[in-house]
Amino acid sequence: MGSKLRIVLFVVAVFIVLILVLPFLIPVNQFRPTIEEKASAALGRNVQIGDLSLALLRGSLSAENLSIGDDPKFSSSPFLTAKSLKVGVELVPLIFSKTLKITGVSIDTPQVTLLHNAAGVWNFSSLGGAAAKAQAKQAPAEKTSNAAADLSISKLELNNGRISIGETGSRKRGSYDNLDITASDVSMVSQFPVTVTADLPQGGKFKLAGTAGPVNQEDTSLTPLDAKLAISALNLALTGFLDSSAGLGGVVDLDGTVSSRGGEAETKGSVKLSKALLVAGGSPAGVPVDVNFNTKYNLRKSAGVLNPSLLKIGSAAARLRGTYDASGEATVVKIKMDVQDMPAKDLEAFLPALGVNLPKGASLAAGALNADLDITGPTNKLVISGNVGLFNGRLAGFDLGSKMSAVTALAGIKTGSELQIDKLTSHVRMSPEGLKADNFIAVLPQLGNLTGAGTADSRNNLDFKMVATLAGAQAAANGGGGDAGGGLAGILGRVAGGGCMSGLTVPFQVKGTTADPKFVPDVEGLAADMFKSKLGCVGGSGTAAGAKSQANPSANPNPVDAITGLFKKKKP
Repeated sequence: MGSKLRIVLFVVAVFIVLILVLPFLIPVNQFRPTIEEKASAALGRNVQIGDLSLALLRGSLSAENLSIGDDPKFSSSPFLTAKSLKVGVELVPLIFSKTLKITGVSIDTPQVTLLHNAAGVWNFSSLGGAAAKAQAKQAPAEKTSNAAADLSISKLELNNGRISIGETGSRKRGSYDNLDITASDVSMVSQFPVTVTADLPQGGKFKLAGTAGPVNQEDTSLTPLDAKLAISALNLALTGFLDSSAGLGGVVDLDGTVSSRGGEAETKGSVKLSKALLVAGGSPAGVPVDVNFNTKYNLRKSAGVLNPSLLKIGSAAARLRGTYDASGEATVVKIKMDVQDMPAKDLEAFLPALGVNLPKGASLAAGALNADLDITGPTNKLVISGNVGLFNGRLAGFDLGSKMSAVTALAGIKTGSELQIDKLTSHVRMSPEGLKADNFIAVLPQLGNLTGAGTADSRNNLDFKMVATLAGAQAAANGGGGDAGGGLAGILGRVAGGGCMSGLTVPFQVKGTTADPKFVPDVEGLAADMFKSKLGCVGGSGTAAGAKSQANPSANPNPVDAITGLFKKKKP
């Protein structure tokens, strides 16, 4: 029994000595040129690794450093660097025949830089391109042993990496940490499973899981892919793709699928945009936007089509369709938005994202919105233009009559604490510079009709020139309507006679901000308009008013005195 124990202990001791000594006896560093050569040939890039060491128990070769060169058309800096590289190998062929057979590759703490040029081409597109060209020159019998076909890895891992994304002409980069990539049975000539995960700025997450391959050796970006895509809490302002000065922002959650075949990728699913910000000077929306989308993207042309998709804000819904082109420095879109009977109440919390703020204390209590809008231009300078209309609306907590007291006093009108809106239509144009409204028409039963045009800049400063046709002018001219007889319409009615007062038009300006608008009457314009269009019948022959005026001039006040008196201005 004792002799058997001694034999066992001797074998164990020899085994330990072999484990400790054998790695020094096998000149593994002689395989470094072979690994570099095969990897360089397969990737079409210069691959360099540090000195190799053998871990016998793990059956792997280790290198302290790894560097993969970039496409020289994009950068002279490395495409990928890593602190260490571990290559799993089959030990028996390595020890006895010095043949290198790779079972796995593990890259620790890689730093990857992805760049695209002005034409939308990425620097990873040419990976493997040199191998493909070399294979094309070979005779058919030789092609079976080309570098790309020989490269086969049972398991490929990139752990704890960082990926930086940007444009060749800009130093600005979007960075994503904790990049992990796992792939099994990796081959350049067959399909293999792959999973990619990464942390996004401010706690967001990215995950893609599916199958890829065979690798397109002319353009890696055209490699077939079928995968599920999940993105959570992606902060758009921190992606590095958007111009922060344009005011665009929001947080994206996406759940969808990606399928790429023959250079065309189809992506479909649902996306939620929270805290949306679409114009400079706006503020984040208080409600999310949900979009069920379907897009097709041509990878060769870097352009795509947005198939009819549904956008929802609460119970409000709109339809989207159009095209987008990512071949330039910024993605350019041409999107049509069709809005039919969208409940205005559901839109209220989203308006700040468009730089539109309701007057303080006011709320959209009712109404339906219709719109036909074009969304065009680069994503960092979007322009939204088209016709919009609000029908059967009600703006609660807003006394327009009080705000326009200097105007409504002309007809003695009081609107109350809620504003009824039969119709409000306009052609609008929204851009990073602000909002421009043309052909503005509002039909307000309590007040009358408002028409005009104007702008709201990126800081919500208003500059509108408007004309109000006051609803109470006729009643005031005929002496009715409570306090109306004391308004200018009543005075003019007594001057000109009720038949001449078919409706008082008052030019005015809107200043201030969207949250606190100021209504300023145009006194000079009003006086000129009155004399030209409203008092023409005063001096007309045969009119009762004219005769009464001539018989008793003191019975009628001077119209200019009446106008300036109402606005507490001295007579010119």
